Amino acid sequence: MESKSLIIKNKMEELERLSMFIEELGKEFSLKADRVFEFNLILEEYITNLINYGYHDHENHEIIIGITRDENQIKIEITDDAGPFNILETPENEDIDKPVEERKIGGLGIHFIKKLADKLEYNSFNGVNKLIVIKKLQ
Repeated sequence: MESKSLIIKNKMEELERLSMFIEELGKEFSLKADRVFEFNLILEEYITNLINYGYHDHENHEIIIGITRDENQIKIEITDDAGPFNILETPENEDIDKPVEERKIGGLGIHFIKKLADKLEYNSFNGVNKLIVIKKLQ
Protein backbone atom coordinates (compact mmCIF):
# COMPACT_ATOMS: atom_id res chain seq x y z
CA MET A 1 0.00 0.00 0.00
CA GLU A 2 1.31 3.43 -0.97
CA SER A 3 0.16 6.73 0.53
CA LYS A 4 0.76 10.40 -0.18
CA SER A 5 -0.75 13.57 1.19
CA LEU A 6 -0.91 17.25 0.40
CA ILE A 7 -2.10 20.18 2.48
CA ILE A 8 -3.38 23.19 0.57
CA LYS A 9 -4.94 26.48 1.61
CA ASN A 10 -8.49 27.47 0.71
CA LYS A 11 -7.28 29.65 -2.17
CA MET A 12 -7.95 29.12 -5.87
CA GLU A 13 -4.27 29.50 -6.76
CA GLU A 14 -3.63 26.29 -4.80
CA LEU A 15 -5.38 24.29 -7.55
CA GLU A 16 -2.19 24.44 -9.60
CA ARG A 17 -0.21 22.81 -6.76
CA LEU A 18 -2.93 20.19 -6.47
CA SER A 19 -2.78 19.42 -10.19
CA MET A 20 1.02 19.08 -10.09
CA PHE A 21 0.69 16.78 -7.05
CA ILE A 22 -1.76 14.53 -8.92
CA GLU A 23 0.47 14.43 -12.01
CA GLU A 24 3.46 13.41 -9.90
CA LEU A 25 1.35 10.89 -8.02
CA GLY A 26 0.26 9.39 -11.34
CA LYS A 27 3.90 8.72 -12.17
CA GLU A 28 4.73 7.31 -8.73
CA PHE A 29 1.67 5.07 -8.69
CA SER A 30 2.10 4.07 -12.37
CA LEU A 31 -1.39 5.29 -13.28
CA LYS A 32 -2.68 5.56 -16.82
CA ALA A 33 -3.18 9.08 -18.19
CA ASP A 34 -6.98 8.72 -18.22
CA ARG A 35 -6.99 7.87 -14.50
CA VAL A 36 -4.79 10.88 -13.71
CA PHE A 37 -7.21 13.06 -15.68
CA GLU A 38 -10.18 11.64 -13.74
CA PHE A 39 -8.52 12.24 -10.36
CA ASN A 40 -7.62 15.78 -11.38
CA LEU A 41 -11.20 16.44 -12.47
CA ILE A 42 -12.72 15.00 -9.28
CA LEU A 43 -10.40 16.94 -7.01
CA GLU A 44 -10.52 20.19 -8.94
CA GLU A 45 -14.32 20.21 -9.04
CA TYR A 46 -14.72 19.35 -5.37
CA ILE A 47 -12.01 21.70 -4.08
CA THR A 48 -13.28 24.56 -6.28
CA ASN A 49 -16.78 24.17 -4.80
CA LEU A 50 -15.30 23.93 -1.33
CA ILE A 51 -13.27 27.13 -1.74
CA ASN A 52 -16.05 29.09 -3.46
CA TYR A 53 -18.97 28.06 -1.26
CA GLY A 54 -17.71 26.34 1.89
CA TYR A 55 -15.84 29.09 3.70
CA HIS A 56 -17.66 32.08 5.10
CA ASP A 57 -14.67 34.11 6.23
CA HIS A 58 -11.51 35.42 4.62
CA GLU A 59 -9.14 33.46 6.86
CA ASN A 60 -6.69 30.82 5.69
CA HIS A 61 -7.90 27.27 6.19
CA GLU A 62 -6.19 23.97 5.45
CA ILE A 63 -7.60 21.34 3.14
CA ILE A 64 -5.90 17.98 3.58
CA ILE A 65 -5.82 15.56 0.67
CA GLY A 66 -4.69 12.02 1.43
CA ILE A 67 -4.36 9.45 -1.32
CA THR A 68 -3.79 5.74 -0.80
CA ARG A 69 -3.23 3.12 -3.48
CA ASP A 70 -3.51 -0.61 -3.06
CA GLU A 71 -3.50 -3.18 -5.83
CA ASN A 72 -7.20 -2.70 -6.67
CA GLN A 73 -8.12 0.91 -5.97
CA ILE A 74 -7.22 4.48 -5.14
CA LYS A 75 -8.78 6.06 -2.05
CA ILE A 76 -8.85 9.85 -1.81
CA GLU A 77 -9.69 11.49 1.52
CA ILE A 78 -10.41 15.21 1.57
CA THR A 79 -10.60 16.73 5.05
CA ASP A 80 -11.60 20.35 5.67
CA ASP A 81 -13.16 22.70 8.19
CA ALA A 82 -15.54 24.45 5.79
CA GLY A 83 -19.28 24.46 6.25
CA PRO A 84 -20.83 21.02 5.82
CA PHE A 85 -21.36 19.99 2.19
CA ASN A 86 -22.72 16.50 1.74
CA ILE A 87 -22.19 15.79 -1.93
CA LEU A 88 -24.26 12.61 -1.59
CA GLU A 89 -27.35 14.70 -0.77
CA THR A 90 -26.64 17.42 -3.33
CA PRO A 91 -28.70 17.11 -6.52
CA GLU A 92 -26.99 17.02 -9.86
CA ASN A 93 -27.92 19.36 -12.67
CA GLU A 94 -31.07 17.74 -14.13
CA ASP A 95 -30.50 19.48 -17.45
CA ILE A 96 -27.36 17.46 -18.22
CA ASP A 97 -28.78 16.01 -21.44
CA LYS A 98 -30.04 19.33 -22.77
CA PRO A 99 -27.99 21.48 -25.15
CA VAL A 100 -25.55 23.79 -23.37
CA GLU A 101 -27.57 26.93 -24.08
CA GLU A 102 -30.66 25.39 -22.40
CA ARG A 103 -28.97 24.17 -19.19
CA LYS A 104 -29.14 25.83 -15.82
CA ILE A 105 -25.79 26.95 -14.43
CA GLY A 106 -24.21 24.74 -11.78
CA GLY A 107 -24.26 21.10 -10.74
CA LEU A 108 -22.09 19.81 -13.56
CA GLY A 109 -19.04 19.31 -11.32
CA ILE A 110 -21.10 17.27 -8.87
CA HIS A 111 -22.35 15.19 -11.80
CA PHE A 112 -18.76 14.46 -12.89
CA ILE A 113 -17.66 13.52 -9.38
CA LYS A 114 -20.60 11.15 -8.87
CA LYS A 115 -20.15 9.53 -12.29
CA LEU A 116 -16.37 9.11 -12.06
CA ALA A 117 -16.22 7.76 -8.49
CA ASP A 118 -16.91 4.11 -7.81
CA LYS A 119 -17.88 4.95 -4.24
CA LEU A 120 -18.38 8.15 -2.24
CA GLU A 121 -18.62 8.53 1.53
CA TYR A 122 -19.14 11.76 3.46
CA ASN A 123 -19.25 12.64 7.12
CA SER A 124 -19.11 15.80 9.16
CA PHE A 125 -18.33 15.84 12.87
CA ASN A 126 -17.36 18.69 15.21
CA GLY A 127 -16.69 21.09 12.37
CA VAL A 128 -14.54 18.68 10.37
CA ASN A 129 -15.76 17.32 7.04
CA LYS A 130 -14.39 14.29 5.26
CA LEU A 131 -15.15 13.16 1.73
CA ILE A 132 -13.84 9.75 0.70
CA VAL A 133 -13.66 8.94 -2.99
CA ILE A 134 -12.92 5.37 -4.08
CA LYS A 135 -11.86 4.67 -7.64
CA LYS A 136 -11.15 1.11 -8.79
CA LEU A 137 -8.09 0.61 -10.92
CA GLN A 138 -9.55 -2.20 -13.07
